[in-house]
Amino acid sequence: MMDKSIPCIDVLMHRKACTPIPEFNLPEGFKFSYFKSGDEKTWAKIEAAVLGFNDEMDALICFQEEYLPFLSELKRRCIFIETDEGEKVATATAWYAYTGVRRDPWLRMVAVHPNYQGLGLGNALISKAIKLMKDIEGDRDFYLHTQTWSHVAIRMYMKMGFYITSEKNLYIYPNDKYAQSIELLKSVGLNLI
Repeated sequence: MMDKSIPCIDVLMHRKACTPIPEFNLPEGFKFSYFKSGDEKTWAKIEAAVLGFNDEMDALICFQEEYLPFLSELKRRCIFIETDEGEKVATATAWYAYTGVRRDPWLRMVAVHPNYQGLGLGNALISKAIKLMKDIEGDRDFYLHTQTWSHVAIRMYMKMGFYITSEKNLYIYPNDKYAQSIELLKSVGLNLI
């Protein structure tokens, strides 16, 4: 869940090639699955539940614009965690973006429904997404975008080998408030060493 009690500042994170991938298994009662047609509504529900969008309709519109035009890629890059009963409760996408003059891998739209947070699903989801990214893109550097509101998730990303980067103009992000984001994250107890 996002902490909207603090200012929202973009945070860009970088994960270097050859960084070991921590192993986290799903707890009993959960399994991974890949996107299939119709899952966009479930994706929107999960993303809206973590306050990533104003509501499910905004999330669905984003999904339809950014991902659905690339359905074949989506089916191999968008993963879910679902219960043994088939309820999808978490998602992440091993995507890509054009950063400057090159195409870079980006981990996108990571979310665990609030009813299922604290069970270790986030660690398992990110570990699986990193492995998926490596399988698809090769062992390359890759990025993710988050924000100071997600300082709890930033801690998790750091455990997975990401670090906050000061690199400018990555994809659509100028990253011109790096110093402010670092100070704010330190003020909420994030250890950046």
